[in-house]
Amino acid sequence: MTAQRPPLRPETLAVHAASHRSPFGETSEALFLTQGFVYPDMETAEARFKAKGAQGFVYSRFGNPTVAMFEERMAALEGAEAARATGSGMAAVAAALMGPLKTGDHVVSGSVLFGSCRFVLAEILPKFGITTTFVDGTDPAAWRAAVRPETAAIFLESPANPTMDLVDIATIAGIAREAGAILVVDNALGIPTVSNPLALGADVVTYSATKHIDGQGRCLGGIVLGSKAFIEERIQPWLRHTGPALSPFNAWVMLKSLETLSLRVCRQAENALAIAEALEGAPGIERVRYPGLRSSPQHDLCRRQMTCGGTVLALDVAGGKRGAFAFGRALEVVKVSNNFGDAKSLVTHPATTTHERFTPQERAAMGIGEGMLRLSAGLEHPEDLVADVLNAARAAAAVAAG
Repeated sequence: MTAQRPPLRPETLAVHAASHRSPFGETSEALFLTQGFVYPDMETAEARFKAKGAQGFVYSRFGNPTVAMFEERMAALEGAEAARATGSGMAAVAAALMGPLKTGDHVVSGSVLFGSCRFVLAEILPKFGITTTFVDGTDPAAWRAAVRPETAAIFLESPANPTMDLVDIATIAGIAREAGAILVVDNALGIPTVSNPLALGADVVTYSATKHIDGQGRCLGGIVLGSKAFIEERIQPWLRHTGPALSPFNAWVMLKSLETLSLRVCRQAENALAIAEALEGAPGIERVRYPGLRSSPQHDLCRRQMTCGGTVLALDVAGGKRGAFAFGRALEVVKVSNNFGDAKSLVTHPATTTHERFTPQERAAMGIGEGMLRLSAGLEHPEDLVADVLNAARAAAAVAAG
């Protein structure tokens, strides 16, 4: 009797899952750069359209072999029954909310979110009669108190962008189940190999594949993952008829990037921790926000629901905006950019970029001050990064002292 093989681990799945080869037997996944498909006869075309593509591909806006490989590999990596890819991370978030929600529904959301996520909830959904209550994501009692009879969805980021606040996903999943609501987690800062919201009780997970999944600043992409029923009944119709399709070329790039995801994220997380430890208590730095630090008030939660502290940290720099900008000007290795999850270390000033549309009072309520920076650790040598940020901290300290 043959011994049962143990389940493949994420690192292996990221390399091998859903490798559907053509008759040529190529090693690398095939790129099917095509808009449409031809059929042997009219009867086949009729059957495929009646089955909504279940019996084969009909149009690359609905589905494509390369995109399907990316979707299937991500589902295997995440432990999801199904997935659908989108042209960007925000298209994935919008689909995860607009697909299942209807007029009269209510959403409870963490208050600290990426600027565009908050815009969708606060500005776009109300146009369709869908309301949102924003709460302190770190306070489970606030989530529970915000639930109404008409609450249909709970939405959160963990870690939250850009403050790095963690939300106790398992606890909020319990609240969602009690309310009969779906829990949607945007895991862009959590990363597939670092955090698994589905295993913690989430119903739906979204990613901006633009970030760590590509990881090298090349392509836009997103993905929604969940149960087969949710994806086929709620997400697929929305994507099919509104058209935020992922390019087959971008899907191919993402497939190749998944092969190195765990290696990249491991090194980036080590670099993020090295930077956080070096800056903690350094002149010019008032606070380091990184859940991987032992001194973090959320370190225990981080250990429960993440394999590491992630690749991104937030800094409160002395001297407000002037100090933060002085920090940025002094950097040589770390580059100024509003992206994260890249092979290159990047830093941005949220108050003037990703969250500039909010008032100072709104940003303050989210914990985003004028001196706050979000820093994404890349693949550079840790000693070079530490030297670079310490030099920048000294520049900020000089501005604050002057």
